[in-house]
Parts: sequence; C-alpha cells; structure tokens
Amino acid sequence: MQEQQRKGNWWALLPIAVFLVVYIGVSLIFNDFYVMSVVVAFLIAILVACFQNRKLNFENKLSVMANGLADKNIVTMILIFLAAGIFAGTLGRDGAKTVADLFLSFIPSNYSALVLFIVSCFVSTAMGTSCGTITVVAPIALALSQSTGVSLPLLVGSVIGGAMFGDNLSFISDTTIAATSTQGCKMKDKFKENFFIALPAALLTIVILLVFAFTSSGTNNYVPEKINVWLLIPYVLVLVGGIAGVNVFIVLLSGIATAIIIKLALGAQIISVITAMGGGASGMFEVIMVTVLVTMLSALMREFGGFDALLSGIKRVFKGKVGGQLGISLLVSAMDVATANNTVAIVMAAPIAKTISEDYGITNTKTASLLDIFGSVVQGIIPYGAQMVTAVSLTATSAGTIIPFLFYPYLLAISAIAFMVIPAFFTKKA
Repeated sequence: MQEQQRKGNWWALLPIAVFLVVYIGVSLIFNDFYVMSVVVAFLIAILVACFQNRKLNFENKLSVMANGLADKNIVTMILIFLAAGIFAGTLGRDGAKTVADLFLSFIPSNYSALVLFIVSCFVSTAMGTSCGTITVVAPIALALSQSTGVSLPLLVGSVIGGAMFGDNLSFISDTTIAATSTQGCKMKDKFKENFFIALPAALLTIVILLVFAFTSSGTNNYVPEKINVWLLIPYVLVLVGGIAGVNVFIVLLSGIATAIIIKLALGAQIISVITAMGGGASGMFEVIMVTVLVTMLSALMREFGGFDALLSGIKRVFKGKVGGQLGISLLVSAMDVATANNTVAIVMAAPIAKTISEDYGITNTKTASLLDIFGSVVQGIIPYGAQMVTAVSLTATSAGTIIPFLFYPYLLAISAIAFMVIPAFFTKKA
C-alpha cells in the first residue's frame, strides 16, 4: 500500500471526476448552475470513493474520514464560519447601504463608476461577502444609470470588481477563512501578503475609472435614503481589529456584541435581532457541510494515492517555485470553473496546494493568498457565478455587456502573476 501511495494512483481521483460530471451535467441540462445541490454532488462522490481501495473495509474507511476531520484547522474554520455568519446576520444590509449612500450623496455622477468601485471595496471588506455587496450596491448602480445616463455595464462591472476586492481580503470572508485555516497561517499575515498584490490592481482600476470620469459629464440626481453612521461602527471595529492582528474570535465576538447594542439602541426589537443572528448562522450551514464533506473525500483520495498522483503530474509540468505557484493558481481556478463557488474551490484545492507548497518551498501565507486571489478572479468573471447572476438579475442587463468592464479581476490576475515572476527574475539574475 505504501508503495502504491508513493507512486500515486490516478484512479483515486475518480470521485472528483464523478462530482464534476454530476454537478456540471445536471447544471447544463437545466441551464442553471444552482439547481444541483453541491452537497448532494459531494455525497455521490464520497459514495464512489467508498467503493474504491478494496484493501480497506468500510469501517476502516470511516476511520480515514474521521481522522481527516480530526484537524484543528477544520474545527477552527467551522467556528469562524459560524461567528462570521452571526455577525453579518446581526447587522443585515443596513450598514452597507449606509456606506453607499454616504459616498453617493455628494459625488458628481461622472465619477459614479469610481465611487461605486470604492464603495463596493469597503462594503465587501466590511461585510465579508461579495454577493451581499452586489445585492446592496447593484440596485444603486441601476438607479444612478437611469437618472444620470452613465453606462450601466460600466457601473455594474465596477460594483462586481469592488465586491471581489473585499471577498478576497476581508477577515470575515468565507474564502479568507477557508484559505488561511487550511494552510495554517494567520489572517493578518495573509492579509499583508494579499494586500500588496491587490493594491496595484485596485489603483490601476481607479486610474481607468478616472479616465472614464474625465471623458464624461453629468450631475448627481441620485437621492440617498436616511444615513445612520452608527451602523458603520461594527464594520470598522472588525476591520481595524483584524488588521491589528487581534484574535479573530475576539474580533468577531466584539463586532457581534457591538452590533447587537447598536441595533437595540436604534429601536430594533430583541426578537428580531435574535432571529437575524440565527439567520446569519443558518446561512453558513451549506458552506460548513461542504467543508466537512470535502475534507472526508480528500482523506479517502489521499489514502488511495490520489494526491500523490496529482502532485507527481504537477511536478512534471511545473518546475521551480514559480511553477509551483502557477500550479496552485491553475488548480484552484479549474476547481472554481467547475463548481462556480470559490469557497468550495479553495476547500477542494487546499490539501493538494498545501502539499505543493511544502515540496516547492512556498510559504503558507503565499499559498493561502494564491488560493484566495485566483478563486476570486475566476469567480468574478464566470458568467454563471453567483456574483454575475445576482448582478444581472438586479440590474436587468447581460453578462456579455458587463464582462468587458471587469477591470479589477483582470488586473488582479496580472498583478498576482507579476508578483510570482518578477522576484524570481531578479533572484535568478543576481
């Protein structure tokens, strides 16, 4: 058995192929990537894995899956998912709407795309969800376009770009939690690694949107709703605490407590706050279940030699540290194209990525950063992803018209590749 694992066994990856055939096949048949439950698809894949590796009986396979779950990082990730969900549920969308209205109440309409991008960056970083950000800000983009005549695809593309900025960087984003927990690194360290890659992309996006602003004109006819800045305090608290390196549980619990106090002080009924907290936790159940199932599936495939086979294939194609980083990036990108869910893609790619990073001498923070970056890049671009589907449904536009204006995801990919290649070039030259 040990010899088989050392050489690798490509048949051990069959459950992943089955998952992709079931998930994508059903989605294509019904022309809807959300009609098939990802949980059901993974259960089928686990069933296939249980029929493999006849050297282990079913009881031993259960032990393999249980041992895979007996990992501190998995437990930590699940608890953070729950705490982040409760925080987001407690505040709801009120705070995010306040941020958008605060900026848009005094900015000229020719700067609308720029402002929407910046607002979406802040809101998504504070909320930790790209879809939540798009749900809040996309209707504002539609209203702005209708009242000022600014291109709707440009505005919506700016919203999606800003939403993916925070999805990639936020301390309470499920993708950040998944990437850091699976790679065993601190969120603060991953944020620093990630921020310096994301910053050039964000600045170049701002420059491009400024060019659009200078070549257009208009007046602001958008009328914001009532602004309540108190709702911003919990977001700012979580953001500052995370950057300062405070323990993530302390940060989230402080944010939840502050959010509860503020909501009650503003007149919310305690029963509604309790219900919102429960709703936020419930919203994380599918992500948690997928995490558990993927961990079990990964343990079975690893035991049967699947990871060794995949790693061997990557080593034959990609050479050196830059090659290893490209391998990780392509791995998570392929998973996201297949699943249309960057959190699931990260959880699926994470065990293999960790092995690659160890073999190629890539730091765990760099690996976590690459997983999160390329998961976000692909997720923000694919027309059947939840982000694009949400934006299209809320603004009555089409994915084809929006895709050319997704400046930030494209630039983020370019920046990430540059940060792989340029340091290696100078090191080699020296």
